[in-house]
Amino acid sequence: MTTTTAPPATRGSALADHLRQPSFWVEWASVIGLVVLVAIFTALDPRFLSSGNIKAMLLASAILTILAVGQSFVILTAGIDLSIASTMTFAAVTFGMAMTSGKGLALSCLIAVAAGAAVGLVNGFLIAKGGITDFIVTLGALSAASGLALILSDGRPITVISAPLFKLSAGGFGMIPYTFLIAVAVAVLAHLVLFSTPFGTHVLATGGSVDAAQATGVRTARIKMAVYLIAGVLAGLAAILLVARVGSAEPAANTTFLLNSVAAVVLGGVSLFGGKGSIKGPVFGALLLTALANGLTLLGVSQFYQPLAVGIVVVGAAFLTRFEK
Repeated sequence: MTTTTAPPATRGSALADHLRQPSFWVEWASVIGLVVLVAIFTALDPRFLSSGNIKAMLLASAILTILAVGQSFVILTAGIDLSIASTMTFAAVTFGMAMTSGKGLALSCLIAVAAGAAVGLVNGFLIAKGGITDFIVTLGALSAASGLALILSDGRPITVISAPLFKLSAGGFGMIPYTFLIAVAVAVLAHLVLFSTPFGTHVLATGGSVDAAQATGVRTARIKMAVYLIAGVLAGLAAILLVARVGSAEPAANTTFLLNSVAAVVLGGVSLFGGKGSIKGPVFGALLLTALANGLTLLGVSQFYQPLAVGIVVVGAAFLTRFEK
């Protein structure tokens, strides 16, 4: 038996053809962008890759990573969750109230996750069963969750003092914070669910074509309810990490988390039309956005320019999708 090996010229030609495909750049935009940013910022300021700064970036990226994973499930079904940051704020307030009332850490965590899940479940039900467009439902939920957080807290931050939470936020293995490890675990689990289970197949099928998915027996309404529930649960988890990081539950919603969660998904190559994407892409997208903000801060660039920089990067990534078939 003889085997043949493609000549080097053929392999090189195949690689060149692959690199010319827009889909390659869409899929790997976040990874390539992160590498480029690291190289640029390191050249401009060697402190960028110091152990302390790397730990700070990983710590800052954990919450956004978890939100981006939740947003990815929704967008993969051709939806969007505009309430994810407000849901996190609402869950953080419920967590803070539970902790200060003596409920204990474990029960308080369950309450926070349940609060996030409740918002996600309502969103999913109204969209899947009520037939209301996702934009309107989640926009309304954004306002409602923000209002509930302000009402429950009386508009005041709720200070949470907890040694385990402090250890969770400040501790880690070397440069790797515990919170980032939690975010990685969430991403790995999400990847397995999306690409190794029937549920994940149904999510992608629903996003690709609702009619085609229904014709093959997929219960698309349940799938849509499930992805908004997942987004709500992950918003509740992110709320716990947020309170652990800042030491209090802030009732004012931070819209930056909403915008960046969508931006990370776009940078990660997930199609806004649904049905195509990954989990690793949004994770690297979250890391890229965190590195961008950190690098600009390190260079002394005014924080007023940071949203501009994020907007340019996101529009650039979205521009690539115009050429993807």
